[in-house]
Amino acid sequence: MTYSGVVKVGGRADVHELTDLMISKVAVGPMDNNSYLLRCRTTGEQLLIDAANEPETLLHLIGDDSIASVVTTHRHADHWQALAQVVEATGARTHAGRYDAEGIPVPTDVLVEDGDTIRVGRVELTARRLVGHTPGSIALIYDDPHGPPHLFTGDCLFPGGPGRTTLPEEFNSLMDGLETKLFDVLPDETWIYPGHGNDTTIGTERPHLAEWRARGW
Repeated sequence: MTYSGVVKVGGRADVHELTDLMISKVAVGPMDNNSYLLRCRTTGEQLLIDAANEPETLLHLIGDDSIASVVTTHRHADHWQALAQVVEATGARTHAGRYDAEGIPVPTDVLVEDGDTIRVGRVELTARRLVGHTPGSIALIYDDPHGPPHLFTGDCLFPGGPGRTTLPEEFNSLMDGLETKLFDVLPDETWIYPGHGNDTTIGTERPHLAEWRARGW
């Protein structure tokens, strides 16, 4: 089946099947959060991005194979409501950006720095710190050797613009990070998986960078 990235709370997961990795996307909770289950197709090891809500939904998605790790993209509460229950049920190691970990009420086992590698089986993800939406948000890049990259952005980048910021300096910081760490280095074909809503691509969003700068959000 063709992956669309369109999911609804209470609905089925949508699965993006890559050569080395399977990505299952599900929507959970009252704020329509996206959680992503990554499965290495060689080893079967699994990693969850954002245990956002509905632990029973996430544990059903994880299944009997459990997970090795949970990555929390940032400290906002809607992205970790199910974290404690998922960790208790699976024993997974927790990862979060070093500068957001103190705002997450579940202990972080691995403090993630900009440029760090997070592994799921034989698949490697590169973390990029983006400052502005929060001090320690992280995006994760999977540089697929068989096709275009895949990018998990949390609440830092959505279809139509960057994530919410409060102060002009926060907006400028986020835009600087998005441009230098993502748009300047990733090709247009890069698939983007955001923390809420539908997916997009770098190429779809690239023409609007100047527009976002001008409007200030």
